[in-house]
Amino acid sequence: MATDYIINPDKIQTFFTQIEEHKNLLTSITDFHKTLATHFTSLSETLAQKSQNLDAQIESFHTQSKKSLELLENRENSIPEREASLVARINEQKGVSISDIESDNVGRNLGELLRMYFRRMDGSGLVKFLLAKRKESVVLRTELGSAVEEAVDVFALVLDVVEEFVGLKSEGGVGMADRRWACGLLVQVVVPLEEGKVGEVMVGSSLKERAMMVLEKWKGMLGGGGESGVGAGEATMFLQIVYGFGLKDRFEEKFLRSMVLEFAGRRDMAKIAAAVGFTDIIDELVKSGKEVEAVYFATEFDLTEKYAPVSLLKSHLKNIRKNANSISKNGKYSAAAVDEANNSEMIATKAIIKCVEDHKLESQFPTDNLKKRITQLEKAKAEKKKSASSVSKPSNKRAHGGSSKGGGGVGTSSRPPKAGRISTTSPSFRQRNPSQIHQTPGATRYAAPYSYPNPSLYDVPGTPSYVSAYGGPRIKSPVGLQHAYAAPDVGVAGIRAGTSYAGQGSYGVQSNYAAYDYPPASAYPPTYPQ
Repeated sequence: MATDYIINPDKIQTFFTQIEEHKNLLTSITDFHKTLATHFTSLSETLAQKSQNLDAQIESFHTQSKKSLELLENRENSIPEREASLVARINEQKGVSISDIESDNVGRNLGELLRMYFRRMDGSGLVKFLLAKRKESVVLRTELGSAVEEAVDVFALVLDVVEEFVGLKSEGGVGMADRRWACGLLVQVVVPLEEGKVGEVMVGSSLKERAMMVLEKWKGMLGGGGESGVGAGEATMFLQIVYGFGLKDRFEEKFLRSMVLEFAGRRDMAKIAAAVGFTDIIDELVKSGKEVEAVYFATEFDLTEKYAPVSLLKSHLKNIRKNANSISKNGKYSAAAVDEANNSEMIATKAIIKCVEDHKLESQFPTDNLKKRITQLEKAKAEKKKSASSVSKPSNKRAHGGSSKGGGGVGTSSRPPKAGRISTTSPSFRQRNPSQIHQTPGATRYAAPYSYPNPSLYDVPGTPSYVSAYGGPRIKSPVGLQHAYAAPDVGVAGIRAGTSYAGQGSYGVQSNYAAYDYPPASAYPPTYPQ
């Protein structure tokens, strides 16, 4: 008898479910293991990289320490020699200083006087001397280069001069522009702008701290950089002091960069930017529309392959045309707006020509059309100025009754005889209120009303020709005399102008300005090179 087996499907399903769960668990464990392995591998690589960097830094530290120890040893070994040299120089300068004190300054040339101030470390006297000899600036620059060697501590002397300048500026002293020039001249000679040389200048720590205090006070008066209102010369001097005393790291880079960008057109600003390491500032110049300055910076940084000068100048030329058109359009092409646009275009175009000539780019960027354009703008400006002066300037010539042309008057081609000229007692010369005039019997012939279309300063005798011309004999009428002077009170000069400028109406009003108005900027032919 066969045994019947009963299969339970629930147990089988449960079994397979457990197997699936174990499979998922094994998969999760495997994925987690991979994640942990990847994480620990990354940690190991990071630690290895940091270990290598640390080893490199330790090696660099050991190298720098070794060099520093060698430098200190060399300096220590050179102390006796330097002491002997300094003692000899001090004795030499002592003798020279004594001779300076005992003798007067008569007969000394400019170079000898400069060396005397440097030997004395007299910053205030040196500035006064430079101001007195400003007309000889070319000779001063030449002599200063050799005179600075006479100073015991030239950087201390420069700091004295700058500190005095900042103090006077804070007090609102007079003559600051001239003093700024003298200080800037001295700073330029003492602090040469050479890239990477700032570390070689040996400035004591105490002198650096003193310089930092002066610069902090100065910075507060500059307005914090950007559009600070400070002059370009003063900004250049500030940056040179920061560079020369090795204080770049003590200031925010944003402040220094903003000052360089604001005064990028300064002649030596590119050298300052190169000296302090702002070689990446060219992109900011291009973005701010200073392509011409970018050319000078690229040349100074030796980056003309990356920043092609011709491409930058062409881009700037298009921008100034757009800017000029925008100024005229925003001003609704008024005379003032067009004048402003033309001046802006002329200045920018001259800057392009100067840049091309400085970098010898005439073969790649012809300037003939630009020069023609400047000639057009200057001619238009001259005509505008001439027109304005002709309108505002009154005539100095006395008008005559017989010189009126086209005015409809009674004048002839010749002047009337002297007998017909009004005496100096005429109301035109004596007073403006004709009602107060007391007539004399001898002045009867002047009592007729002046009804001439263009009245003259000169009256004529009552001859029959003039009587017939005006429809009958003259009648003595005080009312007519009063009516004759009821016109606006323009004075003698106004009457002269009215009679000499026929057809223009009253003095000072010109009927048409079209002949001298500037045309819109777009009206000029596009003569720029494409």
